[in-house]
Amino acid sequence: MNFFKIILISTLFILLSKVSMADSHDKKQDIIEKAKEINKKIKEKQANSQNNISSEINGEEPLPLNDPFVGDSSLNGGNTIMVNSSEEAKNEMSLYKFKLVGIMTSENNEGYVSLINSSGNLTTIGMFEELSPGVKLIGLNNKEAVFEKNESSLLVINFNNKITERTK
Repeated sequence: MNFFKIILISTLFILLSKVSMADSHDKKQDIIEKAKEINKKIKEKQANSQNNISSEINGEEPLPLNDPFVGDSSLNGGNTIMVNSSEEAKNEMSLYKFKLVGIMTSENNEGYVSLINSSGNLTTIGMFEELSPGVKLIGLNNKEAVFEKNESSLLVINFNNKITERTK
């Protein structure tokens, strides 16, 4: 009789263990399927966002707003004095339309000044040469350039683009 009890209990134990294994196996399949679905959705979202980015850029990188070799995009914004005459404002070769970018001097009292305008054109002027009619370079030092304006006043420009007008 004990023999039949042991066989019966063993058989029930084996059947119950197979049922419990089958349940856990189905759950693992469900988890794997859900993980595959989630990965698929994530890949679709990434592809859509990449398409949106590439359509906005049109395959090219956007250009910077200013030329890094020219400097500040608003060259006229740093002037410290206002141009009073309309002739001075309209003249393209006015000192007020330029920015000082370089000063070169030598032992022989020779020197050159490099100025750049808002369109990026570089102008180099030697000592006693005219930038525009009546505006002549007459002096240099390491920090500023001095221009004579109509033999009555001086214009001094420095590297901060500050232009001051002085009388002789």
